[in-house]
Amino acid sequence: MPAKKKTARAARRTPAKKAMKGLAISWKGTREALGSAEAAMQKRVRALVKQGNARTQQASETLVTWRSRLEKERRKAVKQLEAQLATLQTRAKRERKALGRMADDAVQNALAALNIPSRQEVHELTRRVEELSRKIDGFRRATPRRAAARAHPSQPQV
Repeated sequence: MPAKKKTARAARRTPAKKAMKGLAISWKGTREALGSAEAAMQKRVRALVKQGNARTQQASETLVTWRSRLEKERRKAVKQLEAQLATLQTRAKRERKALGRMADDAVQNALAALNIPSRQEVHELTRRVEELSRKIDGFRRATPRRAAARAHPSQPQV
């Protein structure tokens, strides 16, 4: 039974989670590579000092060289990580917008299936009712004037 749950969970894993897992693995690999390079550098310096062939100046120069290499690799790894993160953020934003549109469409379809007007349709109908009410009021105001004009025709001017 636990195997089924693991399979179901794996099937539900989203692309964002997969990308985050990939970033975590990449970052872990980078940290391990930097750590092993540092360990190799320390081992080499110790070996030089142990042999007695290395002077303090040579050991210092070696350390400076390795430190600059490590810093360069660290910057490179950070830049790659930032690029991957930016890509992930862009994709997440795009997916969020698409999900919003899908939710709006689903709500519109549900309202249409239940024969319930949307907010936009209600606003449009309200606007049309108000427009027709103004026209009717205009006709009502014009009707008493016409009736008065018929009841009291103007006297022809002489």
